[in-house]
Formats: sequence, structure tokens, C-alpha cells
Amino acid sequence: MKRLSLYIHLPFCVRKCDYCDFLSFPVTEETKQLYLNALRREIREYGAVYADRMIDTVFFGGGTPSVLGGEELSGLMETLRDFFFVAEEAEISLEANPGTADAHRLQCWRRAGVNRLSIGCQSLRDAELRLLGRIHDSADFYRFYDAARAHGFGNINVDLISALPGQKLSDWEANLRGVAGLAPEHISAYGLIIEENTPFYARYHAQDARRAAGEEPEACAGGMALLPTEEAERDMYHMTGEVLREYGYGQYELSNHAKPGRECRHNLVYWKRGDYLGLGLGAASCVDEVRWKNSEDMGAYLSAEHFAEEQRERAALELGERRSEAMFLGLRLTEGIDGAAFAERYGETMQALYGEWIQKMCREDLLEEREGFLRLTVKGRDLANYVMAGFV
Repeated sequence: MKRLSLYIHLPFCVRKCDYCDFLSFPVTEETKQLYLNALRREIREYGAVYADRMIDTVFFGGGTPSVLGGEELSGLMETLRDFFFVAEEAEISLEANPGTADAHRLQCWRRAGVNRLSIGCQSLRDAELRLLGRIHDSADFYRFYDAARAHGFGNINVDLISALPGQKLSDWEANLRGVAGLAPEHISAYGLIIEENTPFYARYHAQDARRAAGEEPEACAGGMALLPTEEAERDMYHMTGEVLREYGYGQYELSNHAKPGRECRHNLVYWKRGDYLGLGLGAASCVDEVRWKNSEDMGAYLSAEHFAEEQRERAALELGERRSEAMFLGLRLTEGIDGAAFAERYGETMQALYGEWIQKMCREDLLEEREGFLRLTVKGRDLANYVMAGFV
């Protein structure tokens, strides 16, 4: 039986964080219930379309899925199982904010079959959490983590963000060691990206622009701290791998580290170009090399009657697009790309398609070929965007 992964988008949040550009926002209780009704309709419809697929992973993302009541999340899982064949050993992940969860929710999630939590900690320093606009503090995180363990969650990811304004290397090290010392099974460590249309962009874009022009920015009005330099960002990135290795974590992707055997199965589907179905507002799908995306307009989503029929812009990916995606997604993985598997799936070897660029990157010590795999070197990870641009 062919496998399929499900992503369920829950765009609700208590308050949008200052750095966030995800499709998320606070909603009224009435809108939330209308949304859940529409989501259940979509689940029923696609369950009929993909009745021959086994659901191997489910990921509730957002937004802040943990703002749902425990019974609401349980109801969604019940609907999924009614209309999809969810494998008994499926990985079922839920993103959770420490400021929104409680014991009752944890009990409901466990009973519903959620077996992996992804906790948005971001920092253990309260000043940094306030800067980010988070609704929790470090004490909330510790309480939530301990409660999750007490309720039987044996597979936990913790998110952290580096390169924050004013953050020193020692601050980042303290965050890493503080979280790693708790021994979660997985740690995702991302560098802050200043996205347009966010409060962070309004505050810090001028600093980035001055640095891009070769100038050294001064502290902004109002005492705003400077963003770390690119050199400081690289130091934080390298420190991440070094520190987490001390605690038994292996880096298996550019931003993700896991204890042995605890890699996120759902995200590996994306990086290895497996089939995934996105349900909910703005959710993206790619099944059998056909890609589509739901509307990001809440009114249009709520009023949709036949979700599968209303996808007017489904695009079958050309062979060149598939090959290109396989390169720049596969190179995110530290193991790299299996050359034999690539040739079997895409009909040509990597060398036949991209040999000139691959050899150039190898000469520059940014790529290496070893035991049939092509992968980024340690130096190449620092320049990953540059390397991957050659495959687009």
C-alpha cells in the first residue's frame, strides 16, 4: 500500500509573534468552529480520494494548534481515523506553545493518539522571549515540558532560535545546554530570519540594509540592540552542532538534531520528496508529482463545498523541476543524496545532469562525494544557498 503524509493547518494563535510571517492570526470562537467544520468536510472528501493510501505521519501545525480545546483536537483525530487509514505506528505530531497548554489538553492529546510534541520554546532567556513577542516565559516552558513527560510523551522536539538582536555567543550556548540537558529526543535550532510584513522587519531592516551596503550600523533609536553579524551567526551555527553532539544528538538536517532513531519522520517526507497532503487554510500538497495549494482567504476556505474540485491550478511537475527539487531538498540532509537512488527515480545520474556545477562545488570544498552519496561539506553548510542555487 502506498504511503501518504498529512499536514493539518490550524491557523489560530493567541497573539502573533513579532518575527512570525506564517499564515496565522487570532480568531473568534465562532470563526474557529466554522473553520473546524470546514476542515472536517475537507478531511471527509480527501479521505474518499485517497482511500487506498496508508497514512504514515500526521502533523498538526500552525499557528498554534495547542490553543484548541482537548476535545476539539480529539474530535479531529477521530474524523481523520474515520476517513483515512492511519497506520497503527504512525508518527502523529502536534506543535504546542508552552503558554497555551494544560494538563487536560495533554491528557486529551495522548488519548487521541498524539505521540510527538514539538514545543516552541525559542529561548530560555525571558528578555529574549519578550523581544520575540512570545506569550510564555522560561518557567512556563519548564512546567510544560515536565507535564508532557509526566503524561507519557516520549518523543518531544524543542524549537530554539539563534541570532537574536543583542544575543551573545554565550547566551546561545546557555540556551542550547539548558534545553539539551532536559534530553528531549529532538532539537530544531533555527537562525532568525527577518521576514517582510512583520514588526521585526520594520525594526531591523535598516540594520540589514546598512550591513549589505558594507556599513556598520549603529544602534537604532530607542535603544534597540544590534543584530549579530554574519560571522557571529556562523559561530552560533557551528556551536550548535558541537554542543549538541556532546549531549548525544546527531545533526541530520541543516537545522535539525536528533537522538539516534528520533529524526522527524514527517519532515523527512518533505526532504526526500515523498507524497504529502495538506489540509486547511493555505496548506500545500504534492501527491504523485502533482502540486497544489489551498486558498489563503478564510472566507473562500470556509465557503468551499468541494475542495478537490475547486483546486483549479493543480500543476504536474515537469521532470526538470522534480530533479531540481531532489537536489536542493536532498542536500539539506547531512547524509546527502543517494546517487543510485536518484538515477533510478529520475532517469539520469546527478553527474550527467549537473556534473559541471558539482565538480566546481567539490573543488571549492563545498560539496563532497562519498560512498555513493553527494553531500554538503561543513564549509558548504555555511554557503548552502549558494550551492543549491546551481541546481535551480
